[in-house]
Amino acid sequence: MIDLKSKEELAIIGGNCQVLAELFLEMGAWVQAGVSAIELDRQAEDWIVKRKSKPAFKGYRGYPATLCVSINDEVVHGIPRKDKLFKAGDVVGVDCGLQRKGFYADMAYTYAINGIEEKTQRLLDAARESLFEGIREARVGNRLFDISHAIQSHVETRGYSVVREFVGHGIGRQLHEDPQVPNFGEKGKGIRLVEGMVLAIEPMVNAGAPDVTVDNDGWTVRTKDGRVSAHFEHTIAITSDGPRILTEKPR
Repeated sequence: MIDLKSKEELAIIGGNCQVLAELFLEMGAWVQAGVSAIELDRQAEDWIVKRKSKPAFKGYRGYPATLCVSINDEVVHGIPRKDKLFKAGDVVGVDCGLQRKGFYADMAYTYAINGIEEKTQRLLDAARESLFEGIREARVGNRLFDISHAIQSHVETRGYSVVREFVGHGIGRQLHEDPQVPNFGEKGKGIRLVEGMVLAIEPMVNAGAPDVTVDNDGWTVRTKDGRVSAHFEHTIAITSDGPRILTEKPR
């Protein structure tokens, strides 16, 4: 069942999302060569707690950390470790959620450490652009898969692929709510989009084939062909005035 949010609930979620967006701006300076994933995780957790919020991922289905930190061929759900060190040329996908005042916020961004190859930058650009292509379709009266189709089309026409095993989702009082939001699908299909829906849209885009594997830790997802992947996510609200990106800081 899809839980539609009232204006009051949306205001709380929006406030939470702004806290999370601020964290991602801060992390842009923290993701540097020589830093370990566990250092980044500890900084982020401390930052969240100081703002009277709770890490959403830590303990969720047994997940051990505040952040998911996925490097290069890791797609999503990379567990931060002390021996997981960032180096020049890496792309570092960071996914983070927080809970505050009974509601959740969720966001992901793939950072590039100095020296990435031009072809890798093109992948990141396409993945980030596909997120906004999907968001543009998140309008009252459209269908759910209009979002999915926009993402898939943007990615595949540029020679990349979308991961199919993992999808976006509704969000609110729970971290994961209905509906699921795939990054592929046929335009004009799926449920009708209505005002009050809040969605976490998150394309996961591979440089090569869409196939993935899961490491023995039971969490870390990586590309089967070993090529680079990129992940971007925004929490958005569907309003009568069009899609509103809740995790984007005002410019």
